[in-house]
Amino acid sequence: MAQKHSVPLDTGKFMHPQQVGGIESYEFADGPARRTRALCFNTGAGLRFRVLPDRGLDIDQAFFNQHSLTFLAHKGPQPPTEALTHGAEWLRGFGVGLLTSCGPTNAGAPATDAGESLGLHGPHSNTSATIESVSQPDPHTGKLDMSVTGLLRYGAFYGPCVELRRTIRAKLGTNRIDVSDEFYNAGNVQTPHAWLLHINLGWPLLDEGAVFCWRASRLDPRPDAMSQAYFTSGGAYKRVSAPTREHAGNKHVFAYFDPKPASGGAVTVGLVNARLGLGFAVHYDAKQFPRCGCWQSWGEREYVAALEPMNCGVEGRDKDRERAWMDTLKPGGRKRYDYAMEVVTGKTELAKLTALNK
Repeated sequence: MAQKHSVPLDTGKFMHPQQVGGIESYEFADGPARRTRALCFNTGAGLRFRVLPDRGLDIDQAFFNQHSLTFLAHKGPQPPTEALTHGAEWLRGFGVGLLTSCGPTNAGAPATDAGESLGLHGPHSNTSATIESVSQPDPHTGKLDMSVTGLLRYGAFYGPCVELRRTIRAKLGTNRIDVSDEFYNAGNVQTPHAWLLHINLGWPLLDEGAVFCWRASRLDPRPDAMSQAYFTSGGAYKRVSAPTREHAGNKHVFAYFDPKPASGGAVTVGLVNARLGLGFAVHYDAKQFPRCGCWQSWGEREYVAALEPMNCGVEGRDKDRERAWMDTLKPGGRKRYDYAMEVVTGKTELAKLTALNK
């Protein structure tokens, strides 16, 4: 589904690579995020997105041309803090944005597991990255790739001691973000491991009448009454709702689904807004992320939904242990995840994404 720039690069007509795209870095000068870092990617094909090294090297703002692809929370970017580790306090720093990663030792609801008290969604989002490299494109030499690589460390003395090396890549003239996450257990004991991608979509991409796209063999709503009623066989859960008072406050719905992978385990899920002629696709490996979730929250002004590849569940690590969903990292062990997010345009490519529902 690769979307390419419609105008070929003519290197004889510009001098500085930033005229056609690249990465810019800066620090916030004001507000709660003052002195924290940002890296802004511009692919030159319409896709622009912002990476926050001090929020786990996650992505907040993302635009295709004039259209936002995601939802941004009321408080805006927040500095990282380990203070928000209890219960649901994580939500106080949740800026939403295109990619909020959850883990790496627990994800999902607060829980007590094996005597350990665990807060919502784990420590990743409140961990700062050490930037190892920023690679810029140079179209004059034929180099179109751009990337950032960072290292994150989590844990404490006596463990767990886990590292993540994350690389985010894009390419001039395309509208795709590729991410590689490699975990390493630097400690001397086996540790629980959870990794959940909150890929959050917002207005105007996410709008009334837009359609979620996936081909799944199973749909399993979370066991609360709202989710059970909403995600019904033959129901309208794939069609985006208008804002509703029923979702005011913390009311929302969630379901797991099992997308049918292509040969080799490749999975694509996404959303199509036919009115805008715009879609968004998530590509991942079902062997790395054995389940996916769909979170839908149709509150007025808090109007957001997410596609969530994961190796765990969302009810808490104690429930993952009970269901034999809990993954682990052995001492010295490594685990890698490769996935991509892509803007989809054009009738042919949008039809391919929509065809996942047939």
